[in-house]
Amino acid sequence: MRAIFLSASVPVVGTGSFYETADPFLIQAAVREFVSVALGRRLIVWGGHPAITPMVWTVCEDLGVSFANAVVLYQSKFFNDMFPEENKRFGNVVYVNAVDGNREQSLIRMRKDMLSRNDLEAAVFIGGMKGVLDEYDLFKQLHPNATVLTVPAAGGAARQLAEQLGMGGRDLQEVDFTKIFHLGLKVAPNEERQTLQ
Repeated sequence: MRAIFLSASVPVVGTGSFYETADPFLIQAAVREFVSVALGRRLIVWGGHPAITPMVWTVCEDLGVSFANAVVLYQSKFFNDMFPEENKRFGNVVYVNAVDGNREQSLIRMRKDMLSRNDLEAAVFIGGMKGVLDEYDLFKQLHPNATVLTVPAAGGAARQLAEQLGMGGRDLQEVDFTKIFHLGLKVAPNEERQTLQ
C-alpha cells in the first residue's frame, strides 16, 4: 500500500508565534478529514504527537478500519513518560531509541527513521510548530518528487509553509478539507478501504 506522511500538531503558547494564527478547531477538523479520506486507502505514517494520536484513533474506530494495516505510528523513546494512552491501542508503533537524553537529537533521529521510508508518495502538513517546518525540509530532501499538501486555513506552521510555497488569496482560507485531500492526494471518494475482517 502506498503511504502518506502526516505532519500535524496543535501549536501552544511559548513555542514561537505559530499559535497566533492557529485555529485548534480547524486543525482537528482537517486531521479528522485527512484520516477519513486516506484511512484504509493509503498507509498513514506519523510521529505520535499527543494531540494528534487520539484523533487518528477516533477515526479508526469510527470507520472500523483495521488500524494495524492502515497506520504506522513513530515515537521517540525520549518521550516514554508522555505517550498518550492511545499508543497502547495501536499494534504497529515503531519506537526509535533516544539520543542520550537529548530531545532535539532524539527528534531528528526519529524523523530520519520515519521519513526514510521508501513507500512515501505524499506528505500532508496541518497546523504545527517548528517541527512541521523541519519535517517538511527533511521530507523534500528525501522525497523531492513526492506530493506536498499544506492546509493553511488551520494556521500554524502549515500556513507559514503554504505562504513560503507561494499559496495566496482564497487558497489560504479554503476549509473544504475533504475536497482538498481527495483532489490533492488523488484518493477517489469511492475507492475501497481495507476493513476489519
